[in-house]
Amino acid sequence: MLYLLAIVLCVAADQAVKLYVVSRLTLFESAPLMPGFVELLYIQNTGGGFSILENHTWLLTIVTAVLMACIAGILVKKVFSHPLAMWTLTIILGGGLGNLIDRVRLGYVVDMFHFQFINYPVFNVADILVVCGTIGFAAYYLLLHDRITAKKENSHESGSSASE
Repeated sequence: MLYLLAIVLCVAADQAVKLYVVSRLTLFESAPLMPGFVELLYIQNTGGGFSILENHTWLLTIVTAVLMACIAGILVKKVFSHPLAMWTLTIILGGGLGNLIDRVRLGYVVDMFHFQFINYPVFNVADILVVCGTIGFAAYYLLLHDRITAKKENSHESGSSASE
């Protein structure tokens, strides 16, 4: 239940920031957020990250929906029981759903954060959630998953040999 609440809060935060930007800025208009560092810049992205597959919203919508359904299934079945895995997948799902809502409802994703000091694509709250969640899950999987799995297998073997 806590994971579901977190997903709802992630989606709500993403959609609230998008609503704020759309209601305050016209397309391609910018406003300072942290001058010299980051600004709000209203963009309508019909592609994925770095505008990959631009103008292929239908394909990105299908791919995103399938991936989010898979992640939801993994969460429901608790394929990864460790809290770090569950929370990072929750964050990914919340972000992915935020962008999926835009693609289905609008035909594009509302992006707004623009770094002024480097050449980097404009992004949104959902993108931050997906990237941070993915990095966190990758760290869990690469650094902890094998150890946790081995520890569980050892405890099961110890338990079964003790009962024989």
